[in-house]
Amino acid sequence: MRVKVCGMTLPEQLEQLGSLGVTFAGFIFYPKSPRYVFKGLTTSQIRKENNINKVGVFVNAPIEEVLHMVDECRLHMVQLHGDESPKYCEKIADYVSVVKAFRISESDNIEWMIRNYMDVCDMFMFDTMGAGYGGTGVKFNWNMLKDATIGKPFFLSGGIEPGDEDRLNEFAALPVAKALFAVDINSKFEISPGIKDMAKVKDFVTKLNSK
Repeated sequence: MRVKVCGMTLPEQLEQLGSLGVTFAGFIFYPKSPRYVFKGLTTSQIRKENNINKVGVFVNAPIEEVLHMVDECRLHMVQLHGDESPKYCEKIADYVSVVKAFRISESDNIEWMIRNYMDVCDMFMFDTMGAGYGGTGVKFNWNMLKDATIGKPFFLSGGIEPGDEDRLNEFAALPVAKALFAVDINSKFEISPGIKDMAKVKDFVTKLNSK
């Protein structure tokens, strides 16, 4: 199973990810985030990293800014985590692959939420609803997806933590998980915001893919 580690801020940790079996590194280009990428990384350091797929995470940023960072950092993919409209997503998707993130509450109809984005995004991400933007660290109720027809590859996010490997593999056996593209981990694998516990990351990836 593919794994994305989001909120990377240290060059030495970024360099390690590929060797741990991680497929994607996420960089948060949202200045209000405690994991803001430029706290510890430069565009040059990100651009030079060639051993992993690079995902830029943006929140309601101007389109020109997103496209500029795609070029500057040589991003492979953009994750839109704000209130971006389908038209906005379409403009970005003309230039680079787009993952549209949806923050889900227990009462939401997922198929209704994604319907207008089906033709303008490459993938979706499902996360837990919370105050403000970005991850909450709160566990996402994966059962909400069980009977949904997604129709696009998707990332599973929302408070995934060490010890979830068996549950994730059980979820991966469900029909809806045929479209499961990757799992997204972040705050539960940190020493402090943006500083990852690389031993936990390594252990998680190993256990997740040992079944």
